[in-house]
Amino acid sequence: MRNFSKSKLLAYRQCPKRLWLEIHRGDLLEQGAVTQAAMAQGHEVGAIARKIYDPEERGYFLDLEILGFRDLLSQSKVLIDGANAPLFEAGFAANGALALADILLPLNDSEGRTWRMVEVKSSTSVKDYHRDDVAIQAYVVRAAGVPLQSIAVAHIDNSWSYPGNGDHRGLLVESDLTSEAFARSTEVESWIAGARDVAAKISEPPIRLGEQCNKPHACGFMSYCSQSTPTVVYPVSWLPNIKSKALKACVKDGATDMRDVPENLLNAQQLRVKHCTVNREIYFDAQGAANELAAYPLTGYFLDFETTMFAVPIWTGTRPYQQIPFQFSLHVLSEAGNLQHQEFLDLSGDDPSRCFAVALVNACGEQGPVFVYSAKFEKGRIKELAERFPDLSIRLLAISHRMVDLLDIATDRYYHPSQQGSWSIKKVLPAIAPDLDYGQLEGVQNGEMAMTAFKEAINPACLPERKAEIEVQLRRYCGLDTLAMVRIWEFFRGT
Repeated sequence: MRNFSKSKLLAYRQCPKRLWLEIHRGDLLEQGAVTQAAMAQGHEVGAIARKIYDPEERGYFLDLEILGFRDLLSQSKVLIDGANAPLFEAGFAANGALALADILLPLNDSEGRTWRMVEVKSSTSVKDYHRDDVAIQAYVVRAAGVPLQSIAVAHIDNSWSYPGNGDHRGLLVESDLTSEAFARSTEVESWIAGARDVAAKISEPPIRLGEQCNKPHACGFMSYCSQSTPTVVYPVSWLPNIKSKALKACVKDGATDMRDVPENLLNAQQLRVKHCTVNREIYFDAQGAANELAAYPLTGYFLDFETTMFAVPIWTGTRPYQQIPFQFSLHVLSEAGNLQHQEFLDLSGDDPSRCFAVALVNACGEQGPVFVYSAKFEKGRIKELAERFPDLSIRLLAISHRMVDLLDIATDRYYHPSQQGSWSIKKVLPAIAPDLDYGQLEGVQNGEMAMTAFKEAINPACLPERKAEIEVQLRRYCGLDTLAMVRIWEFFRGT
């Protein structure tokens, strides 16, 4: 009889077709950079958790890659029966399912030894799929004969600040899910039975694309499944901000092309997108855009940030997942039409925050509009910098107060059919200035890639020539962001 791992059962919960493909057509699986980064992040948090829960290093870590399943299962049983120390990644099999426990902690009382299980997650809260996760873990471990007293999820506390010196106490906070997990045994048994039925099928389940393709995780079989989906000329997914219950119900009931959606279900913005897309027309309120920008005389500053973040902070005084700015690009356009470029980039590996803040206040002057694209992001970073460095607070917040959001103007005043429902700068720019092409950049072409490149560059193992290459790529990418803003401003201003 096949034993289903927790990951396979969770795949079944997300989509039976995903489980079938994982078992029978694993060669079709594509793991994107985001998925790989999330996995690496999970391993990093798991390693820190072992240090937190076993500071004296008395515990046993069972490495599946070294032991293999058979030896791992047998060694886990021996340790459960005889060890009085924390166990990490201990494995158990029962009733057609497999489970590897992140952490098992021994509890000794008058009735003998029992165990407390902790499942470690790199998220900042308990998600619904974590509840399914611990239900499976608790079921398998208990069915395998382990006297399990409790089970909890340990997730990251993003309000915690790293004190430095490798002290990560406080990084994780626990949520006890014992009662809920123990009460779901019948459910888990039904998942195992359902997974067994799906796995036995000769052909894949006929399930079409839907919300389950990205919820709770992006499925690695999306490309494959998309191939068998009829081509939609004007996908309903191009409609922005699908939030109303009526519109969601329409999509769920089978509307795949925006022409299939009744117009009384659409708001003004969605109607505009549908009309422009179907009729291949450009919407541009040129006078309105020009009037808005006329209120902000030059000299103008065009600003963009790049940031990094870590689940486990590496710099003293920073928080988990705090977005730390390490780079900015600033194009300065004078009243006479002269354009100059300034920039900041720190690849030293030290916390770049203060140097970034000092360079920013020196570069932005004291007056003149500061144009950004999606002001909420830059304002949020400046607010955090002002809180960290009170001596720079007044000057930093002054920059924030001068900000003008080009995204708001673009959203209200412009739409091109090629935008496909998005007003991101990478969608608007090709319609306005096709000669500026992010696709022509080498290496770094978006913010996610910039963050990945930064982390590679500050790694001590990064070779000097590779670090220099990354530096060039980051400067070109961030510089293009602000040059793009200049071109968008010129277009909207009518100059």
